[in-house]
Amino acid sequence: MAACRVLLLVSSVLLCACVMPRVQLPIARPQEARLEVDRVVLADGAVLPLAQWVPATGTPHAAIVALHGLNDYHASWAEAGERLSLSGFVVYAYDQRGFGATEQRGIWAGGDVLASDARQVAGLVRARHPGIPLYVLGESMGAAVLLHALAQQPRGWLDGAVLLAPAVWNRRDMPWYQRFALRFLSHTFRGVKVSAPRGRVPSDNPATLRRLNEDPHVIRGTRVDLLWGLADLMDDVTNAHHDFGVSLLILYGAHDLIVPAPPLCRWVASLDAAGPWQLAVYPGGWHLLLRDLDAATPMSDVSTWLAYAGGKLPSGFSVGKPRDEASCLELMTLGP
Repeated sequence: MAACRVLLLVSSVLLCACVMPRVQLPIARPQEARLEVDRVVLADGAVLPLAQWVPATGTPHAAIVALHGLNDYHASWAEAGERLSLSGFVVYAYDQRGFGATEQRGIWAGGDVLASDARQVAGLVRARHPGIPLYVLGESMGAAVLLHALAQQPRGWLDGAVLLAPAVWNRRDMPWYQRFALRFLSHTFRGVKVSAPRGRVPSDNPATLRRLNEDPHVIRGTRVDLLWGLADLMDDVTNAHHDFGVSLLILYGAHDLIVPAPPLCRWVASLDAAGPWQLAVYPGGWHLLLRDLDAATPMSDVSTWLAYAGGKLPSGFSVGKPRDEASCLELMTLGP
């Protein structure tokens, strides 16, 4: 009888698993890509809401494109953008497809599309600000999009990148039951929306958490097939050859409850030991490092690194290049 029930369950799964995860329909309104005051228009006609923070006086030290994380939008960079502009940087943050106030909100656009968008926006910013360095900052999912863009085109379109708690959680790092549930639901009840488990808070800042819970442009119920697409992106990022060709600053908070330390350390250990990158671990930091209560510390590190082309971080929390996964995990526990 037990064997029959198992067989019935397996048969039901196979019969139900006939729906493909939904992805966005292509936009076909070809036109000249351009930056406007409050939006960026891409070559296929996609319109992405945009925010800008510009220094009050003088030529900017550098230009920055900022990529938000999962379910968020450009306003997540408001405080960081303001601080960076006061330090002499010009900052552009846009809503990635499927998020904020974009078309087909809540539907996964595809990792290749998001990466192509990042390069296209970076090109528009470079054209507007010739002669100064161009950097891209990515937070969580935004960092994964940035890494995918670098894997596709390692050189020539930016001068350096800052990765804040990069989403590098490969499917291999997920428990089997999580992989099974994600596959089953995304291929059957793909429109089912899920929320983050209780207790997995992204920050220690009550104001940050309140905004995430109250801002109508933040997605709070995520389609399961969007999570499937995000898992595809993270697989691509962690399986890619890591020849980025630009300097990387990787920041991680020891209290991060969203991106686990073991997958991050596994990815860090796979990076070229001779490459131009460094890791900083903040003992009191959470997932949203630039929006935590102690956001000033990593913010100062980011500003200094951008201003002095990979210079020493003033916080002293740089751990350099951990020699392997075990030493990286030890640093996550003990701090620098």
